[in-house]
Amino acid sequence: MTPLVLLPGMMCDARLFAPQIAAFSAERVVHFAPFVGDQIKAIAAQILSQAPPKFALAGLSMGGIVAMEVLRQAPERVERIALLDTNPLAESDKVKAMREPQIAKVQAGGLATVMRDEMKPNYLTDGPRRAEILNLCMDMADAVGPEGFVAQSRALQTRPDQSATLQNCDVPALILCGREDALCPIHRHELMHSLMPQSTMHIVENAGHLPTLEQPDETTAALSRWLEAK
Repeated sequence: MTPLVLLPGMMCDARLFAPQIAAFSAERVVHFAPFVGDQIKAIAAQILSQAPPKFALAGLSMGGIVAMEVLRQAPERVERIALLDTNPLAESDKVKAMREPQIAKVQAGGLATVMRDEMKPNYLTDGPRRAEILNLCMDMADAVGPEGFVAQSRALQTRPDQSATLQNCDVPALILCGREDALCPIHRHELMHSLMPQSTMHIVENAGHLPTLEQPDETTAALSRWLEAK
């Protein structure tokens, strides 16, 4: 059975996919790939150096951005791709500029403050597990650490536009997002879906930027259908 490679969002670790890892690891090999480097191309190359010869690839947010670069570099190795709550476009000048004061704060010891005040409020919709998931986000960010924040911010600032990569993709593809994702809104996913004629699009209700945790059963079911698609 095809191995599954999972790529996390910014400042997240394997706990982002804990429900999916639990569901899929009984039937297939599941690899979680952390990010090494401060350039999307280098991060993707590092992942490819350690990935199986052929694999299914799923990435959320920054993980989706890296997944698109993995697909660009080695399309023959990616048997299918799932892009969750992500963005195929290069970073806008406005967002690039917004990252600079965040980086400065984190370098001065303010990682927890930046995550709590500037990033976490954009992640989730309201729901009974919101506080629990936000606390997990803080724990994951603390585990990744300030150097990881700076490196990942730099990588996102300089990321390439991947529209052509998606247009050239001819493997089974899933485009999935939370209905209330404020960071990567639905129209970005509609764009990706339009670029990939063979893709399936799934919108998760009552979820924001992290449907893997907010609505784990529905997200896992959608990923399962994608993994089994011919």
